[in-house]
Amino acid sequence: MKFVHTSDWQIGRTFRFVDDETQGALQAQRVDVIRRLGLLARAQGAAHVLVAGDIYEHETPTERTLYQPMERMRDFADLHWHLIPGNHDAHTPDGVWHRLMRDGGVPENVTVHCQPGAVQIDSAENVWLLPAVLERRHVLTDLTAYMNEAPTPPGAVRIGLAHGSVTGFGNGEEAQHNPLALDRAKQAGLAYLGLGDWHGFCQIDARTCYAGTPETDRFTTGGGGGGEALVVTVQGAHAVPDIQRHRTGHYIWKKLDAVTLTTAEDIQALEARVRSIAPDNPGAVLAWLTVTGLLSVDDLALYESAITRRLRAAVACLRVAGAPQLSAGLDDLDRFGSSGAIRNAAQTLLKQAEDGGEEGAIAADALQRLFLLWNDGKGAAA
Repeated sequence: MKFVHTSDWQIGRTFRFVDDETQGALQAQRVDVIRRLGLLARAQGAAHVLVAGDIYEHETPTERTLYQPMERMRDFADLHWHLIPGNHDAHTPDGVWHRLMRDGGVPENVTVHCQPGAVQIDSAENVWLLPAVLERRHVLTDLTAYMNEAPTPPGAVRIGLAHGSVTGFGNGEEAQHNPLALDRAKQAGLAYLGLGDWHGFCQIDARTCYAGTPETDRFTTGGGGGGEALVVTVQGAHAVPDIQRHRTGHYIWKKLDAVTLTTAEDIQALEARVRSIAPDNPGAVLAWLTVTGLLSVDDLALYESAITRRLRAAVACLRVAGAPQLSAGLDDLDRFGSSGAIRNAAQTLLKQAEDGGEEGAIAADALQRLFLLWNDGKGAAA
């Protein structure tokens, strides 16, 4: 049997650091990736798609957000989609799953597994799905424990589906929530255990994997970084599954730490580095830069032009922490002329900046802005 394993769609997720236009584009891709998952399943000859929780970001999405993933799955009537609740969309009274089932919003080709227990999903190959079901956001018991004793016919291919943290995996308090046994696949005789909650690909053992989110949603995701789904082939109850990773994400998130700029060449190299992330489609890149350094007046103007303006417009989102500082001296003040109010103000700011301290830092920032405004004014006049 061949199937697609995916998780953590989190339809309706918001991103606080982007503008409204980019926000809408990111949210649209979280919905559109369902179509790419369907196309992947078709291309690979997989009749089933297993979604290991967190289909939605919130338990109370708007009506449009609630129905969007259902309608995308409805478009693939030749595939059967199997969903379980996650910690973001737990099966609570009057939650998302209750609303959908109450209002007839679940298509015939979609099964929402809201009860634990073995369910046959392929009679020809004797394949049974064992879902773990979260009925609230956090539990302290292992919801996969029942799988050890869950009855299935002789020779059955047992596939587990769960959402949580395997014991000892992750950091801090979150790792204590929704715990899953590290060796559950072995204990329960599972051919494969598909997990959700971790947003990057992570293989726990030969039979246990986190698929990660199919559309990357953060800069710091571990594993493969997200934007993937798994195509899993199981040849029998005891055969080791074949697990293949496939790219499904549209956007590429990249964090570049400790970028130090001191010359024009550094600036040009930074621009080229970000553009090379997706040279044929820079508009699919979200980049987060941590920038430091000292630049001359001319190089600072180049930074403003190449990075702050051109590059910011080229990519989907440019998030910058820090900034290069101006390295200026008395000779640079000649740009403002030999006398006059602007020259005098710049000279005062330069002296205050050289004196240091809190006031010096403010003066240095003001002088930097003055040079940039002066250069912009010259460019406009030209």
